[in-house]
Amino acid sequence: MSAHCQVTGAVPRFGHNISHSHRRTKRRFNPNIQRKRYWVPSLGRHVRLTVSARGIKTIDRRGIDAVVREIIARGERL
Repeated sequence: MSAHCQVTGAVPRFGHNISHSHRRTKRRFNPNIQRKRYWVPSLGRHVRLTVSARGIKTIDRRGIDAVVREIIARGERL
């Protein structure tokens, strides 16, 4: 499962760990990605999405129909 949110487009970011002596080593900031299954009334079926925690909140706020419509318009496969 790739660390990519289908709703918000969140992907891993990169940066540094900085020690007490200020030495830097590379690190990776991963989004909180989860696989969720939603019932979409407009499609009449369940859809499994790879979403971040912020993407789940977006779906709760805007509704699954609006979000799925936007994903389909982008050309992403559900």
